[in-house]
Amino acid sequence: MKRPRNPPQVNYLVAGMERDRFAEIILGGQIDVAPGGHYYHWDQLRHRPPPEGLSSEEWWLGIKMARQLGRRALPLTNGDGQPFSYVLTDEALSLLQRIDQQAAGRVGLPEDVVNPRDRTRYVVAGLMEEAIASSLLEGAATTRKHAKDLLRSDRSPRTTAEQMVVNNYQTMMHISRDLKAPLTAGLVFELHRMVTEGTLDHPEDAGRMQQPGEERVIVGHFIDPDPAHHVPPTAEELPGRMESMVSFANDLESDPFVHPVVRAIALHFYLAYLHPFVDGNGRTARALFYRSLLRQGYWLAEYLSISRLLRRAPVQYGKAFIHTETDDADFTYFLLHQLDVLHRSIEELWRYLDTKATEVRQAERALRGSSDLNHRQIDLLSRALRRPDAIYTFRSHQTTYGVTYPTAHGDLTDLHQRGFLERHKVGRQHRFVPATERVTDLFANI
Repeated sequence: MKRPRNPPQVNYLVAGMERDRFAEIILGGQIDVAPGGHYYHWDQLRHRPPPEGLSSEEWWLGIKMARQLGRRALPLTNGDGQPFSYVLTDEALSLLQRIDQQAAGRVGLPEDVVNPRDRTRYVVAGLMEEAIASSLLEGAATTRKHAKDLLRSDRSPRTTAEQMVVNNYQTMMHISRDLKAPLTAGLVFELHRMVTEGTLDHPEDAGRMQQPGEERVIVGHFIDPDPAHHVPPTAEELPGRMESMVSFANDLESDPFVHPVVRAIALHFYLAYLHPFVDGNGRTARALFYRSLLRQGYWLAEYLSISRLLRRAPVQYGKAFIHTETDDADFTYFLLHQLDVLHRSIEELWRYLDTKATEVRQAERALRGSSDLNHRQIDLLSRALRRPDAIYTFRSHQTTYGVTYPTAHGDLTDLHQRGFLERHKVGRQHRFVPATERVTDLFANI
């Protein structure tokens, strides 16, 4: 990704223009903040044909003036002291409405999510997915399957990549349990310590801001080599900027009003912009995003994974960030990108829940003659049909379903005694695998 070309400055464009021409452009009625529904950066707009009678520069001037009229400033500033600001475009308003309805409301929810019996299972799955994807996004050298097996087995990590995954998972679990306290700089440092524990070249850097006199890194945007870099504010500025960010996070009744989802996304952006730590800034920023959503009542965030979608298109993630930096601190680029990612992650969750609900109904019909099996056993058998090579342990079952060790022991031992699982002992660990023919026969009449 090449660094985008900086937009021409409005003052420069206006200075070389006659007053009547300026008025004609502004009052012409053909300029929108997002032409055709797209919030273009200059680097994108200059390659598109302008409206009839306008040059590309005049078109950009009209767009910038329209955006200026609708902009809302945040109490967070860039390196030049300019406030980050944003425009609530039609797209942004539409996405915010849908996110409000789906992530904060409870109307029309699948029974599986409402039912406390199944809630823990879906929460654990969501937290695992985000922990793994966030690690992979930051370059952890592992695979999704290997990482998921690691978390389910509850074994100690053996590599830095595995440690990153475990750290992220434990941090996400911690966030979901500790939402009452307001955000503090100390809590931000603690979250950073948790995500980087055992992964840094210098362990003392965990949970510590970079200090004056230390070299500030130049940050690439998720692709290497990448000339589209970001130079963070100086280390001397970090304490004051961190306090501004913390105050913004806690000012839930701010005037002017800031939508809760906008606030969470702004925290994500600003921590990444400050880049206060040697490493782990992206993971800490996304942790702040999740904590902000959950603390402001967006309970569905506990089930979601935005990092999975960010990892599919990391360059777009970087572009949204660098477009904001190069266009007068216009946060709208990053806001729109993250709103879209959040909405798509919600839609993916809904599709997943629909699929799981169908599978559970099919499994329950097939197991109608074995009504004494519990819901965990039914779910495990339905998954065993799709993954005949799966391995289950008492610890993995305990982690997946959020139950005690004796309950997990009882579930798997019972399924083994019924002939659904085969049992093997490897060292001191008991491993269970699907008894393929028995499970297949069970579901043959679905």
